[in-house]
Amino acid sequence: MSSRQNTTWLAAPTSAAACTIIGEVAQAHEGSLGTAHAFIDAIATAGADAVKFQTHIASAESTKAEPWRKKFSPQDETRYDYWKRMEFTPGQWQGLRQHADEKNLMFLSSPFSMQAMDLLDGVGVAGWKVASGEVSNTAMLERMARSGLPMMLSSGMSDMDELDRAVAVIAGRVPLAVLQCESRYPCPPEKIGLNVMAQFASRYPGAAAGLSDHSGKIFAGLAAATLGAQVIEVHATLSRDMFGPDVSSSLTIAELGLLVEGVRFIETMVSSPLDKAALAHDIAPLRAIFMKSLVAADELTAGHVLRESDLLPKKPGGGIAAAELARLVGRTLLRGVKRDEQIKWSDIS
Repeated sequence: MSSRQNTTWLAAPTSAAACTIIGEVAQAHEGSLGTAHAFIDAIATAGADAVKFQTHIASAESTKAEPWRKKFSPQDETRYDYWKRMEFTPGQWQGLRQHADEKNLMFLSSPFSMQAMDLLDGVGVAGWKVASGEVSNTAMLERMARSGLPMMLSSGMSDMDELDRAVAVIAGRVPLAVLQCESRYPCPPEKIGLNVMAQFASRYPGAAAGLSDHSGKIFAGLAAATLGAQVIEVHATLSRDMFGPDVSSSLTIAELGLLVEGVRFIETMVSSPLDKAALAHDIAPLRAIFMKSLVAADELTAGHVLRESDLLPKKPGGGIAAAELARLVGRTLLRGVKRDEQIKWSDIS
């Protein structure tokens, strides 16, 4: 098991306060094992902390009567047929998990049946992700909590009462994250609901709050990080030209890399409050270069009574600051000064 999987996934391994960034593959592999492995390589390259799949066993979770949410597949007659085509064998799942370990990624997959949990128990996951449609599946929640592994709840299809009941099953037993989620794909900005993260943090003390984003943009994740999200999950795609229902709500690998870079940048900013007094001391050498000092506008002789027109602010700094101009007017020069020569306090009476 990789070093990352020995840590709680609610915090990235580099910092206890850092946000865990999850690259979600879901069904973007289209049933191709090779494509699934390619996603692991790409998500690792982007710098994410975890890769997440979905584990479907058609006979355990669906029937031939399951309707299409939207008919998108030209090769699957029924939704059941689609889930069947998405299945991997236990050995294939083990290979995906091992690949994630080798890439130092936490391996996650959402189970959609108890049989899928059995499979993933054998494979080994870093934690459990409860999909939006499984939040009311109390038996599954109980089993996940008994495992001792961290859990994430996706809230896209639940109201607060349903989430309360789910959290009550889990709270205090394992590390828990509750993720704000909108199940419309792609999610428009007015429906993302970043404010709900603060509601979760207040409502569920001890649980982490985060965002499962389906906007297909990096902006929501960056804003969530600024607001203190501890988990950010985004769908990933290898190309905008790929086939599948999630492409429009996914980030490209380049965008995922930019999100990771941005979140880490934001974490450093937020955790590094600035002391302006100390900053002024630190930048004193720069001030000497970029600030201005009062200099003679023309050659002046000893005994000359300074007028405002005799003085100009020019670089570099280090002399009498331009803000002191009024204090010099009416004073007498004790020595002659050349044009552009800085005036010193010792030069005047």
